[in-house]
Amino acid sequence: MRRLQVASRLSSMPGAWSHLAARFFDFISAPALRPDEIAQVEKWLAGRPRALRAFFGQPRADQRHGYEAARSVERAAHNRPDLIRAALLHDVGKRHADLGAIGRVLATLAIRLRLPLTPRWRLYRDHGRLAAAELGDEEAVVVEFARHHHIGRPPTISAGDWEILSSADRARVLVGSRDR
Repeated sequence: MRRLQVASRLSSMPGAWSHLAARFFDFISAPALRPDEIAQVEKWLAGRPRALRAFFGQPRADQRHGYEAARSVERAAHNRPDLIRAALLHDVGKRHADLGAIGRVLATLAIRLRLPLTPRWRLYRDHGRLAAAELGDEEAVVVEFARHHHIGRPPTISAGDWEILSSADRARVLVGSRDR
């Protein structure tokens, strides 16, 4: 019976396989931030040493994803530094799981298939909650987007702000096609 449940969940994951493959290749091919990009992150997080430590404590791929998400938000809402920081910092909780590319794929599959999770896979699953706790002294939108970005829009974030942030989070980085 358990095999049938797992097989049913596997077949009901349209797009999940391509998303996992894309994220895997993004993770292994993400370029490190350039000096000018590091300077931009430092500018966005000026006066926020905890947020800076959290951001730069992430693996290269998560730094790249956060940076690109923040750039996307900046293009859509350049006068909203709170939304830029929300995009930049939303995944900082993932670093606590300390998983590489394969570990992330396996954790994601186990989560989606509702299989038993190892302690590190639970940390990966709970990265939004961990980031929100860590960023508790940031603006509400930063904390709430970190907490809810995989769950759904909380009433504390407007639909317009949520769409800007969610679109930025979903956007893929195509190496070699970034803004310079």
